[in-house]
Amino acid sequence: MSDAARESRAWIRRQTKDGRRTARPAIVIGLAGTMLAIGRAAAIAVALAALLDAGASGDLVLPVAALVVIALMRAGLILLAERVAFGLGAAARRRLRSESLGGLLSAQLASLRHQHAGELVGTVVDRIEALEGLFARWVPAASLAVLAPGLVLLACLVASPVSALVLLGCGLLVPVAMALSGLGAAAASRRQFAALTHLQARFLDRVRGIATIVLAGRAEAEAVALARAADELRARTMRVLRVAFLSSAALDCAMALAIVILAIRFARLLAAGHALTASPFVALFVLLLTPEFFAPLRAFSAAYQDRLQASGAAEALLALPRALETPVVSAAAIRNVSAHGVTVAFDNVRLSWDPARPPALDGLSFRVSAGETLVLAGPSGAGKSSVIEILLGFVRPEAGRVTINGADIADIVPAALARMIAWIGQRPVLFAGTLRANISFARPDASEPEIAQAAQAASVTSFAAGLPQGLDTVIGEGGYGLSGGQAQRVAIARAFLRNAPLLLLDEPTAHLDPATEGEVLDSLRRLAVGRTVILASHSAATHAFGAQAFGGRRLDLRQGRVVIADRGAA
Repeated sequence: MSDAARESRAWIRRQTKDGRRTARPAIVIGLAGTMLAIGRAAAIAVALAALLDAGASGDLVLPVAALVVIALMRAGLILLAERVAFGLGAAARRRLRSESLGGLLSAQLASLRHQHAGELVGTVVDRIEALEGLFARWVPAASLAVLAPGLVLLACLVASPVSALVLLGCGLLVPVAMALSGLGAAAASRRQFAALTHLQARFLDRVRGIATIVLAGRAEAEAVALARAADELRARTMRVLRVAFLSSAALDCAMALAIVILAIRFARLLAAGHALTASPFVALFVLLLTPEFFAPLRAFSAAYQDRLQASGAAEALLALPRALETPVVSAAAIRNVSAHGVTVAFDNVRLSWDPARPPALDGLSFRVSAGETLVLAGPSGAGKSSVIEILLGFVRPEAGRVTINGADIADIVPAALARMIAWIGQRPVLFAGTLRANISFARPDASEPEIAQAAQAASVTSFAAGLPQGLDTVIGEGGYGLSGGQAQRVAIARAFLRNAPLLLLDEPTAHLDPATEGEVLDSLRRLAVGRTVILASHSAATHAFGAQAFGGRRLDLRQGRVVIADRGAA
């Protein structure tokens, strides 16, 4: 057994143990349903025994009335059990998604670079969805598979001890058959999830690059490849279903065997005239209880597939960085930093993205005083973006120390760090929706005047005035319908609205023409007033902006080191 499989089994055991506490209402409802089933079997047996006795037809009123009442009560319990099970599954999904997304959002960026976006989506969405059965069905069914048949056996023991032994013997065949049919089922489920994840990742990639595929004349070939991946998923899904059908068939065979043995036994006893041990009531009561004895085992067999499916899903979920476990931080290490005036310092910082490659930052040291503008210059790979990502909290340095107002960045509460920082990158992320909604994303509680003021300061209103509905104009996903300069102004408006004391700019004018670059820099100049600014860029115009704005200075980086540090140099 691999370490991943062993870890997933241990996690499922912990989840099952914790889930039993929340599943107690479902277990109690299941036991109540079993007791009603025993009462129903007794009522039917009394009614049928009375029909067999021609002189006792008047005794049907009471058992029939009891049967109607029991049927109504069971219907209510079934409805209640479904609602409770749905609540258990929904609560578990909500908790796991919250933990997983929280882990992804707080994880270091380096730990996610090797994972495809489609795989992450498949894990957080589909695999957590597959875990619903573990909490909604498996946890209650595992307890009811022992307790409910025990109640039925107790009723049979009172009526016919030998019949109780027959039921017990046939019932013990069920877990043995399930174990045999379940060999390799968890592996089949893992392979099914792997095929699903592969299909999702491939489809997402092809949708993103549809224009390139069409222009290269590869549309038909890619369609064939997607069809092949879909066919692989179908085949693996059928293998999982085959295991489920085998388990169900084994249970049906065990129940049929028990009914045949009991029917033959009671037929012989009744024919021989053993009225004390095999009256019509006892025979009918035991035979009617046989399906009720196997009903919890049938539910357990169905839930066992949920358990096997959960085993495959848990491995991928546990592979997410800090998705299911949040590290405990001591109270002394949790800090907030004043939001008025921010000083940033790097002290001999080292960072490597890949051990096989040279470090991105190699002993980098510098200090940015409150209200100062610092330009990080240098060729691609010099380490400029790595500085930004450390300050954003996406990664942590391997060595050295990064401080904000003297506090180590590792000791600052992530929420407090996020409140202090506004970030504008090369390609701002815009969501499908209105311009107003995209601006207010930086601060959802902002008032309409504040949003309008931020849009005005970033010159968004200059182009929004020409749109059909102004700031209420709907744009597509990724800013579809806006130019690069317009999208960048929306990002600047977000930064104005956020009003954070530390402004990080990572190639904010990349891919812009000179005229648009000048307009964006004018907006950034207004944004930088009174803030600490760290700007990473290749652009000469941007370097001039940093040098001219508020006594800014420039650091030239090469291979993660400072090679030139000029104050006021362009």
